[in-house]
Amino acid sequence: MNPSLKKRFWETVTVEVLDQGFGVALDGRRIKTPAKADLAVPVRAAADLIAAEWDAQDGKVDPETMPATRWANAAIDKVTPQRAEVLALLAAYGESDLLCYRAESPVELLTLQEQAWDPVLDWAKTVLDAPLNTTCGVLPVDQPNQSVANLRSALERYDSFQIAAIHDLISISGSLVLPLALCDGALDVDHAWKITRIDEDWQAKLWGRDDEAEETARAKRASFSFAHQMLCLLR
Repeated sequence: MNPSLKKRFWETVTVEVLDQGFGVALDGRRIKTPAKADLAVPVRAAADLIAAEWDAQDGKVDPETMPATRWANAAIDKVTPQRAEVLALLAAYGESDLLCYRAESPVELLTLQEQAWDPVLDWAKTVLDAPLNTTCGVLPVDQPNQSVANLRSALERYDSFQIAAIHDLISISGSLVLPLALCDGALDVDHAWKITRIDEDWQAKLWGRDDEAEETARAKRASFSFAHQMLCLLR
């Protein structure tokens, strides 16, 4: 089964112990990924979340309400068979990391960025041996090849399910270094999210809040928190 189903037909949702971890069954029939692989996750808590999502479907199945299922599908169908490509895609964020691009003005915004972002870059330099260059403005700044390689090496220690969650943290934040620091415990999730929003919050302070932008930010915040939650379950 996969989230493309149009309407709920099952009565019971159960978690099953499998050789490769934990699966979820609908009326005893094991859920499959969109690519027809067995949906199996490495920890019971993740399977419980997936089961709860399927059990909560009422009438039409809505994949947008099933982040744990989407995460498992991505890990199994995308990350596992294309691991090298996914790692290369994520490592490339180290060449244009959000934390490396600072405001040219005003000085107050630049100061906020330095205070929030420099400690994270210092962590990467010290812990990962991956110093990165910063610049003011939007023109690209070259990064040391060894630093980019070391950031990729840091990613390689995570399994496919962790990488699927890290992928979301990176794509939402625009930073590779920040999610790696979050995974390492150098940051908590609330602080990590806050420092990704420095530019947006500054603009909102100047020009006022926009309802549509606020709704988009809330959705991103929920996805960011969920990805972190999955990483915590997998530790």
